Amino acid sequence: MVDDVAGDPAAAPFWRVKPLEAMSEGEWESLCDGCARCCLNKLEDEDTGEIHFTSVACTLLDGDSCRCRDYPNRQDEVPDCVRLTPAEARSLVWLPPTCAYRLVAEGRDLYWWHPLVSGDPDTVHAAGISVRGRITAWEHELTELQELEHHLVEWPNQDNSRPPA
Repeated sequence: MVDDVAGDPAAAPFWRVKPLEAMSEGEWESLCDGCARCCLNKLEDEDTGEIHFTSVACTLLDGDSCRCRDYPNRQDEVPDCVRLTPAEARSLVWLPPTCAYRLVAEGRDLYWWHPLVSGDPDTVHAAGISVRGRITAWEHELTELQELEHHLVEWPNQDNSRPPA
């Protein structure tokens, strides 16, 4: 487990001491835990603004690895794919409560299962956080927007992490 050494700020992990804006590209990208919850389609209630998650994944998502199959070119292929910025990490209401970008933006620490903490990229899956095994359809398979309503789920917007055994 990554931790600071005897309170020495120089030994503290970067996400505890650096604001999002000061992170290098590598540090920024490493904050992504690989859960892929942000890659699920969402519906917004026009009357209330409430966000509803679905179990329908982006066309580019690899359901096993929970990573984008064409990350560098994702916005060319999926124009509405959001390129997350520090400002968006602070303002997007649909970021899952377990999202590292959201946690760091709120001044909170990463969960035990985050790969930067555990040292293992599979702990996000073992903890039940990722979308692995939970995708019911890919967006390119649906013919109408109304079909998304048949795939509404609650779990992506919940903090349902399990403590280590």
